[in-house]
Amino acid sequence: MTLSIDNLKIKIFADGANLETMVTMAGLPYIKGLTTNPTHMRKAGITNFKKFSLSVLNEINEKPISFEIFSDDLDGMVRQGLEIASWASNVYVKIPITTTEGEPTLEVVRKLVDQGVKVNVTALMTGNQVKSVFEVLDSRVPSYISVFAGRIADTGRDPLGIMSESLKVMKSNKTSELIWASPRELLNVFQADSIGCHIITATSDILNKLKLVGKDLEEYSLETVQMFRDDAISSGYEL
Repeated sequence: MTLSIDNLKIKIFADGANLETMVTMAGLPYIKGLTTNPTHMRKAGITNFKKFSLSVLNEINEKPISFEIFSDDLDGMVRQGLEIASWASNVYVKIPITTTEGEPTLEVVRKLVDQGVKVNVTALMTGNQVKSVFEVLDSRVPSYISVFAGRIADTGRDPLGIMSESLKVMKSNKTSELIWASPRELLNVFQADSIGCHIITATSDILNKLKLVGKDLEEYSLETVQMFRDDAISSGYEL
């Protein structure tokens, strides 16, 4: 079967913090949502969290978008979560699975969900974390569980096992969706799709490779050879 993004069932979310890029991505039919985080914002030179977030929401108001709290105490997390959620109906509030000291944030998640806040619980990497989060969610409130499959792979472990098991844990709640986060290559999109994962987040460097899906490999090989030759000539190399 020829590879095609049209055959994918998984939802692709664009991940980043450049307003122009986010707006462009939101306009693409195959981008179903967006995510960002404080690290992306810092790298993009964002200095005013709320101002940037509201400017994004002014441009993107139909597709879901996740903004992450940055408080490190539980009460502060709840307060920030409620404020972020109040900005727009398409907002999901990202809550890290623990504080920086390793204290679980399950009560934060529970309190926000009890008030109808759509949450995106993030930075999970174990099956036990998925189970503990799933237990405090409410099927009446949409939610995401974001497992950092790419970082799991960075440790030499295959993330497919934990992702498949997470889907089994979550199957009883149709309003909670599993996110394959931090992919490292375009292949991860097809791997996530093959197991029925609901969502994958990807930065622009991976999304830009979507145009290569299904490309003829002999043609791609020739283009690679031509690239090496052009670079050698441009460099003025001689032997």
